[in-house]
Amino acid sequence: MTINLDFQYSISRHTTVVNVLGMHARPAAVIARMAQDAGGDIWLSDGKSIVDAASIIEILSLCAVTGTKLSIFTEKEEDSVLADRIKDFFDSGFGENE
Repeated sequence: MTINLDFQYSISRHTTVVNVLGMHARPAAVIARMAQDAGGDIWLSDGKSIVDAASIIEILSLCAVTGTKLSIFTEKEEDSVLADRIKDFFDSGFGENE
């Protein structure tokens, strides 16, 4: 389920899916676990829709293939460290690119 694009956020980060397989279930689960540790909400957006980063299904609904540009938004400023970790995870190719 996507939510309205009109929302308040404190921090944003931008990244690109570099994993050769694109977004799939394993990295979606890792991202969801990271987002569940946040003090507030964390969202991912491809510019067309925004989804709850704590939901594996919602992350997968973005259908983010290699090259998809994504933004990471946090509700609370103190979650900026988590936003950075999520961005780093994307930037590393989910630890799968060799």
